[in-house]
Amino acid sequence: MLYKVKAKINKIKMKDFYTALTDGSIADQEPDGPDIVNAMQKAVKTDPDTLEWYETCHCDTPLEHERDTVYDKYLHDIETTLVYEIKDDLGGISFWDCLETWHFDDTYTF
Repeated sequence: MLYKVKAKINKIKMKDFYTALTDGSIADQEPDGPDIVNAMQKAVKTDPDTLEWYETCHCDTPLEHERDTVYDKYLHDIETTLVYEIKDDLGGISFWDCLETWHFDDTYTF
């Protein structure tokens, strides 16, 4: 099923999140690691603390495995809404670009 997802970021964990997304530790996770990385590459930061993205999940509870293994370590207040198509309705800036900035900018403080 396809879900529109909204979550709050845990800013102090974003450098670790970016490392896990890029060092293969999440991508190598079965069965959904590559899907998680892809979702975060497409996620949009819609306000200073909020992300939105679309993600497909086949768990009985939406994003159950993804949350247990990754998302709940770095995100909170996760909301899922069942949708039937991806729309061009996510306004904001690239979350991936933000992660890269936070990861490589040693002067950035939260």
